[in-house]
This record gives sequence, C-alpha cells and structure tokens, in this order.
Amino acid sequence: MDRDPRASRIIGALGGRSIVLVGIMGSGKTSVGKRLAVRLGLDFVDADAEIEAAAGMTISEIFARDGEAYFRAGERRVIARMLEERQRVVATGGGAYMHEQTRVNIAQSGIAIWLDAQIEVLMKRLRKRTNRPLLQSADPENTMRKLMEIRNPIYAQADFSVISGDGPHDLVVEQILEILDSRLDSLPRLAAQKPENAQASVRVSLAGREYDILIGRNLITGAGANIAALAPKSSCAIVTDENVARHYLEPLKASLDRENIRHSEIVLPPGESTKSIDNYARVCNEIIAAKMERGDIVVALGGGVIGDLAGFAASSVRRGMRFVQIPTTLLSQVDSSVGGKTAINSPYGKNLIGAFYQPSLVLADTGALDTLPDREFRAGYAEVMKYGVIDDPAFFSWLESNWRDVFDRGPALTEAIRKSCAAKAAVVARDETEQGDRALLNLGHTFGHALESLTHFDNTRLVHGEGVAIGVACAMRFSVQLGHMQGQDASRVEGHLRTVGLPTRIQEIAGWTDGPDEVLKSMYQDKKVSRGALTFILARGIGQSFIARGIEGSLVREFLAADLQMA
Repeated sequence: MDRDPRASRIIGALGGRSIVLVGIMGSGKTSVGKRLAVRLGLDFVDADAEIEAAAGMTISEIFARDGEAYFRAGERRVIARMLEERQRVVATGGGAYMHEQTRVNIAQSGIAIWLDAQIEVLMKRLRKRTNRPLLQSADPENTMRKLMEIRNPIYAQADFSVISGDGPHDLVVEQILEILDSRLDSLPRLAAQKPENAQASVRVSLAGREYDILIGRNLITGAGANIAALAPKSSCAIVTDENVARHYLEPLKASLDRENIRHSEIVLPPGESTKSIDNYARVCNEIIAAKMERGDIVVALGGGVIGDLAGFAASSVRRGMRFVQIPTTLLSQVDSSVGGKTAINSPYGKNLIGAFYQPSLVLADTGALDTLPDREFRAGYAEVMKYGVIDDPAFFSWLESNWRDVFDRGPALTEAIRKSCAAKAAVVARDETEQGDRALLNLGHTFGHALESLTHFDNTRLVHGEGVAIGVACAMRFSVQLGHMQGQDASRVEGHLRTVGLPTRIQEIAGWTDGPDEVLKSMYQDKKVSRGALTFILARGIGQSFIARGIEGSLVREFLAADLQMA
C-alpha cells in the first residue's frame, strides 16, 4: 500500500528508527500504537504481549511467581531485541522507561513519545481491568497517584509528549503524526549536517494553505527570489516601521529590484500604539492607492506590531491579498509571524479587532536579530520559554542549559527558533482558529494583556514579551494557589525568567499604581472571556498546561490582592 506524503516524509526523517510509545498503564499505548502503525505502514509490537507469549503466562502471573525485578530484567532484553530487529511502532510497559539502559537503547535506535494522561482518565480506563499487578491494592487510585509522581518526571525525558485525553485514540494519533512531521528535525541526533550558511525550515500544514517558515541569515537580501518563486509577476506593498526601515528597507527593496518586482512602501511609527484603527485605515488606503491587485503581495517587514497590522490589512483589502511575513524580532519570529493571527488594538483592550489570516511565506532572518536591542531580545525569549512550559519539559530543560548561547546569538538561537516554530506549527495545524488546544499558546497572556492595556501600550514601561513573562509567572503562582501544581515547579519557571533578566512581578512595571480591581476589570475585556467568565491557561507542572474556563473573578482578585502585596 502506498503511503500518503506525510507518512513518507516521517518515515524518511526517521532514518530507520522505531517509534517507541512510553507512559503509565492506561495511557493508551497499545490502542494508539496499533492505529499509528497502520497510518505509517509499519509493523506494531506490544512489549508486554511479547513477554507474555515468550513466558506462556500473564504479566500478573510472572510478577506473582518471579517478582518484579525478574520481570524488569526480561522486559529490558525484549525491548532491546525489538529495537535491533527492524523499524516498527513499539508499545512499552509502564515501567520500561524507568530503566536508564532502556532509555539509552531507545535514544540510539528510536524516537520516544510520552502519552501523558490525567489521573481521572487513567482510572476510568483501568477501573474494569484486573490484570494490573501494581494496582492490586486497597486504594488503587492513591497507588496510581504515587506511581505518577515517581514516573512522570522520567517520562518527561522522552523526545516528545502528547496528551492522551478522554477522547478517540485517533485524535492522539493525529497529534503524533503532526509532531513527527513538523518537529523531528528539532532533534539534534536526527538533524542532518548542513553547511554553515544553510537555512532551517518548518512546514505549517493546513489543507490547501500550507506554507514554509525559512530560518537563517541573509534571508532579507534574498527575499526577492523567494517572493518571485512564490508569486511570479506579482507586485509588493511593503509595510514597515521607522526603526526597521533604517536597517532593512533598502536591502529588501534591492532584492525586489533584482527580480524586477514592482514595489511600494508604507513606513509607520514604531511601537504598540501603531496597531490602531487609524493606522489600519492608512495602510489599507495606501495599498489601494499603489494600485495593488488581489493577486499581489503585502509584505510585513518588522516585529509583531507590523506583522499583525499588515496581516489584518492584507485580509481586508480587495477581500484578501497574499501576505508574506519577514519578522525582524525574536518575539515575532517565534510567535506572531506564525499561525495567522492578525489584529489591531482597541481602546478597550489588545488585539480585539482582527482576523485569522495565514501568510503565504515566513522569512525569519536571524541576522536581523543582531541589531535588536537587548531588552527586545529578552522580551522575545519569554515566548520561546513559554513553549517549554506549555507542553515540552525537555525543551524547557534544554533552555535552562543553553540560554546563554541563545542570547549570544550562537547555534542554539537557530535551534530555539526552529523548535518554537515547529511547536506552534503543530498546534496551528490541529486547531487553526483556536477552538481547542491552540488556546494553550496564550499562557501568560490573560495577565499580560491586561497589564499592557493598563500601561496604555507604553513600550517605555512594558513591552509585550515582558508582559508575557510576568503573566507566565503569575499563572504559575495562581496555579499553585488553586492547588493545581507544586511550588517548586513555579519557582523553577520564575527563577529561569529572573536568570535571563525578565520581570516576574507586576510591581516591577515602571510607575505601577493600579490595584487588583483595575487589573481584574481589564481582564474582563480579554478575547477569551466567554459569557462573562474568565479563561486562564494554568499548569499542573512544567510541560503540563491546561485550559481553565469559568474561573471566578473573586478567586482572581484574591490572588492579585495577595500577589501585589509581595515585594
């Protein structure tokens, strides 16, 4: 049977490696593994089933007769053999990944994917089963909780993780396929050796509207060739701001001239206040005045403000023009340029007027970050770190070890951008218009947007990434107050933010005088408010964020009142 193109890309990228599913009992490894193997055209094998067939008895019987240590030794041998034989999808027993040698074997010959499930889902699945020897106790749920406390930090060392929720297993399979298709190249041991000046790329997979994110140096000076290949004979309206224009407008125009691409430019003031209705009208009118047609291209050259404004204009003029993002800040390269969110601000709040409108191409020129002020670079790093806190604890740990090289604009910077873009691309492919888990990308934003609004979008007091940093720290502390997570994880996140020089407390905003009531009032203008109820992204731990809807305003005010009193 011929594989579909995505399956073929994944198999090629795996280079003969097996896919190994790890996780606690009841997480769905067998059911998901069988479906995943069919989708990829690979064989499936269940380690527990292989052990039972070889022993001629059940796992429970082996435990009863020979003990757990004997079983684990045999389990290690079986998994090592399965990995050596050929490429396949492997479902492991819940305790297999706890052994260091098994983890080493998997890293050498496979890709580990953790199926992470909540206790309620696990117990629902396991309640009717009697073949789990570790749950033969007076209080199985308490036993499971203790197992999770021990095992989840080890499972988090897997290459990738997905949430195995209380829904169809096919949804989990789809998540795995999207991750493998978009993020395999983020693993150093799989990355091909590339010339020093080569680009990295990430594919955003949307039916009929796929596009590439190209990452590397000198992409602005080569933009004309990419745009000519994307849309032959098209014209371009360049939207930028005064600061970016001084550095990069002429190189971009020169690259367009080399390809004989007609172009015009619209140069706006810098800063968040530029995302206004007045400037939106100006951009739309100037695009029309330049005689740009529906098939022509709007080019956003700048940070998130320019990308959001130009993208919204592109979605509107002539009912939709093509749109190319050339983000010049770290924040826009890893966040706002990817995923098609476009918007302008209202006096009532941030990003309240806009549309979902995907670009046709993103050119993330890492060389543009050489001229980025240190404060703006740090602010962009908040969005990078956010991806680890949301669902990738291994990435968070990697950042803790490699952040200095990121800030020094070393090789880790390109890797951090690629990982961030791949993480966002996978989420966008699953949930383009934020009806489900794309909302997780708003971690820290309910707090952050309220703070930006109360500072009247004054970049001298607070830039967006700083608001996100404070917002993430607040979300962690709020999660602790509500009993969702332990204090040490919140302290670890806050500590890393402080280490890189980012603020974590509302009181650190220059000239801050507002109290909890003002912050709460501003939160109620957030886009995520539904029927008057607040929505937050909270966490059960690093890499375990979740959407918390219907949070009572009184709980938020209580948290803010206490938090604002702390030094």
